[in-house]
Amino acid sequence: MLLGLATALVAFGLASGLHFVVPVVPTLTACVLLGIGFAAIPWPARFRAATQPGLATASRRLLRIGIVLLGFSLSLVDIAGLGWLVLALIVAIVLLTFGLTLGVGRLFRLPGDQPLLIAAGFSICGVSAIGAMGGVTRSKESEMATPIALVTLCGTLAIAVLPLLRPVLGLDAEQFGMWTGASVHDVGQVVATAQVAGASALAIAVVVKLTRVALLAPMIAITGLALRNRETADARPPIVPLFLLGFLAAVLARTLLPLSPEFLTAAADIQLVLLGMALFGIGSAIRIGSLLRTGARPLAVAGISWFAVAGMSLAAAFIATAAGVPALG
Repeated sequence: MLLGLATALVAFGLASGLHFVVPVVPTLTACVLLGIGFAAIPWPARFRAATQPGLATASRRLLRIGIVLLGFSLSLVDIAGLGWLVLALIVAIVLLTFGLTLGVGRLFRLPGDQPLLIAAGFSICGVSAIGAMGGVTRSKESEMATPIALVTLCGTLAIAVLPLLRPVLGLDAEQFGMWTGASVHDVGQVVATAQVAGASALAIAVVVKLTRVALLAPMIAITGLALRNRETADARPPIVPLFLLGFLAAVLARTLLPLSPEFLTAAADIQLVLLGMALFGIGSAIRIGSLLRTGARPLAVAGISWFAVAGMSLAAAFIATAAGVPALG
């Protein structure tokens, strides 16, 4: 496995360098794109075969460890500080986006678990949610390839599109922060989008986004329960995978224990490395030709979901401001 893991680590280093040179490109997004590029290169068969075990390990085990460490970035105290109205709006957006995307995906007859994976990615937290949902559905990397490509595409477009729409819509910094945090998919993409409006927008965007991340565990648990009821006893998946229990334990530790800033910084750095390596591994399973052959249906589902979550999030930002929520005041 060493060659594949080393390749993923080198790719993470390249993605980090790209982010340093072009800060608007999040490191994790760059990792996915580098993985897609790696897959498109006609490597010698022996080299490609030698890297596969390590890349497969990165895309599964490292992804799950990274999701556990993501929990250390979540404090329930910060989330509660948003107030009940904003929390209710965020929950409503996640549930409505998930249900709408799942329904549209099935209406468009997307194959296998694609509707479920796309719904998780667009409603909760992008690639991390797709990986977590794939752990419950037992989806292969190849099955997660299209949902990951779509959520990466839309999240990358949001980095450019949302700041351009801000003056058109007349959003102040706090409203823009809430809109970004409630609609953009991955945390890195949220940071890249919101930081153009200043520190206050970025702070609100990150807390709102992490509130969506906090919904990952209950959404996965509900899905796991539904799948258990559908499958036979021998094929039943766990209601909550072990790595999600670790995620919840990390959230509680961040909330209840006096963790040092050094520990939290180290956890964030390790999480970034592991998720970056995992996303490179997942990206390396994406074949552009196969993606193009899937046709317009997955792209249409992604577009509908993206417009829906952006529209609902914008409405939520205006509702919260009209209600005089202190966080947006």
